[in-house]
Amino acid sequence: MELREGEVVLRPIRMRDQKAWQEASRRNRDWLRRWEATVPPAPPGRETPGPRPTYRQMVRYLRREAVAGRMLPFVILYQGVLVGQLTVGGITWGSMCSANVGYWIDEAVAGRGIMPTAVALSVDHCFQALGLHRVEVCIRPENGPSRRVVEKLGFRSEGLRPRYLHIDGDWRDHLVYALTAEEVPEGLLERWRLR
Repeated sequence: MELREGEVVLRPIRMRDQKAWQEASRRNRDWLRRWEATVPPAPPGRETPGPRPTYRQMVRYLRREAVAGRMLPFVILYQGVLVGQLTVGGITWGSMCSANVGYWIDEAVAGRGIMPTAVALSVDHCFQALGLHRVEVCIRPENGPSRRVVEKLGFRSEGLRPRYLHIDGDWRDHLVYALTAEEVPEGLLERWRLR
């Protein structure tokens, strides 16, 4: 499956993306470190978490979650080049029908409208193809560029989740932004195109 708008493409992450993904990740290490999830230390008496998973382990995990219907792991291509990742995770069915979206982009192409386009593509897929009802994005308050993405798209601010995720070595507060399918009957991509 591919989602496309102009020169922006979302497609499932693949094993053969390893070189391009690792190169983009390495090149952006300092820029992304403040926003990346980390594993908290083990409680006293418990085993310390192992090393970060390898690329292959990460992709295998993402694929298993996708097959189970709990996740959509995408890479973001711009002009045919891998420039980031977007994951629709925490997909919940039943009475909730919701998911969350997380993303990162190469600093070299940030600010060009790529990420709002990618988020809009993924949200429309969640609402229109999957039939989800709600999508949320949780962002650290000090991450201005990421907040601008969801604000440009018209996500509603729902407040603060104190010490929500372990990021960059500590438990960090996150702002919650959300949309429901009823709020964008025309589609989020169409709303973004009209801005």
